[in-house]
Amino acid sequence: MAEAKEKKYWYLSLGDFFRNVFLTFFAIISYALIGVKACTFDLFVYLYNTLSWRLGKGYKRTREPANYIKMDNDKNKRKDKDKVYNYSAKTLAKLEADYRELVRDLQTTGATRTKEMNAYYFKVRDKQGKIITGTMNALSKLDINSFLINEGYQVYSIKTSPLINFLFKDTTLFGDKMSTKELVFWLTQLSTYLKAGITLNDSIKILSKQVSKKKSKARAFQAISYELTLGSSFSNALEKQGDMFPALLINMVKAAEASGTLIETLEDMANYYTEVDETKKEMKSAMMYPIIISIFAIIVIAVILIFIIPKFVEIYDKNDIEINGFTLFVINASTFLKENIVSILGITAFTIVIIIIAYKNIKAFRRSVQTFFMHIPVIKDIIIYNELAIFTKTFASLLRNNVFITESIDILSKITNNEIYKGILFKTINNIVKGEKISEAFQDHWAVPEVAYYMIVTGESTGELDNMMQKVSDYYQGLHRNVVNNLKAFIEPVLISLLALVVGGIIIAVVIPMFSMYGELL
Repeated sequence: MAEAKEKKYWYLSLGDFFRNVFLTFFAIISYALIGVKACTFDLFVYLYNTLSWRLGKGYKRTREPANYIKMDNDKNKRKDKDKVYNYSAKTLAKLEADYRELVRDLQTTGATRTKEMNAYYFKVRDKQGKIITGTMNALSKLDINSFLINEGYQVYSIKTSPLINFLFKDTTLFGDKMSTKELVFWLTQLSTYLKAGITLNDSIKILSKQVSKKKSKARAFQAISYELTLGSSFSNALEKQGDMFPALLINMVKAAEASGTLIETLEDMANYYTEVDETKKEMKSAMMYPIIISIFAIIVIAVILIFIIPKFVEIYDKNDIEINGFTLFVINASTFLKENIVSILGITAFTIVIIIIAYKNIKAFRRSVQTFFMHIPVIKDIIIYNELAIFTKTFASLLRNNVFITESIDILSKITNNEIYKGILFKTINNIVKGEKISEAFQDHWAVPEVAYYMIVTGESTGELDNMMQKVSDYYQGLHRNVVNNLKAFIEPVLISLLALVVGGIIIAVVIPMFSMYGELL
């Protein structure tokens, strides 16, 4: 009997071994083809459930009468039927063996908390009887077991290993940030749930279900719920998610927890990110429109020079037509472009890549490029108005939520990639340390308009710096919107006129010799 029992557990260990081997092989292939950690987990779970249970006839599914579930988000309303899952005796025996092993583990090493978070792979069964697998970061198996039981699951297995840690532990390398659009939705929903009287932890669980298709987001919300269950503050739980949530939001929440204004702060941040997103879209629109038109113009001119001009050259050669200087220039440009198109494209691509790498990694180069563009007429207004609008709006939100001034300046230095304004902020920090006014760092600076400077001075003098900062933001956001609209209205006819001029010049250069040939025929 003892031998049979040992063989049984040897079989389970062998099964775990093959599963880990399969997981390793699968992860290597996935990283090579996709490079996204989450995809390995999603596909592994799908294959594991499908092959193990469906192909192996591990369960039979029956349908009960329809039970309509109303989702909290009106856009995601759906109708589904309750499902009851019945498993074979062999599958149930395997689950029971896993459960006994888990109980023994929780009574020994599984209850010991580690100093750092580890990734754990778990297997549970929900109220309908469906087996669910997943991963979660925690300090011990006992914590995960308690958390999952509290969620209404029957826990069968919780395991960790260096391999599982490598694949599933959240790292900055494979981290996934919340986009501005996702932040706005998340903050709006969360504040709505809290105002309705739902607890913070339950609100996070609801949001986790709403983003269940996005595994990285769902795991982050699950981790936040876990931290709240352990008694951590909401801001601390957000901070532990790495780069998922911006530092601005974390500090705002921290200040709101101290003042008891969490709901108001969440609403304020939702409005803030909505306005910031609109400003960024306007900025991208102003940049992308002329770029797209310019690329289109270059392609049109290149096609004419490479494919059309050589046809006319053949006609000139056959009829011994005398070619003037202007036409010869166009023909030489066509010949050069046709013979060196590959080299030109290669050099252009290489130059663009080098510029992008240097811009991202070399501070002095980035500052020089930004300074150059900030001295070009019209372009400088777009950049300066955009930076001032975002800077003053963020500063106003920080001041309204009673975030310490030194922390506010540090956050502001992280929300912008503009080295000129980062320099102003560092100077502001030094002024604060010396006991000087904030406005002195903005005085007589070429990147700060006088209107903005005097409005900041007025805010300091009256003790209403937060309100004045908001007014500055609204003022320059309006100016930025007007400049962008005017630029788009002006640049379209200009670029089209330039395209028509160049193409028309090429056509004239080609047609002039044809008139000579026509005169000789007459």
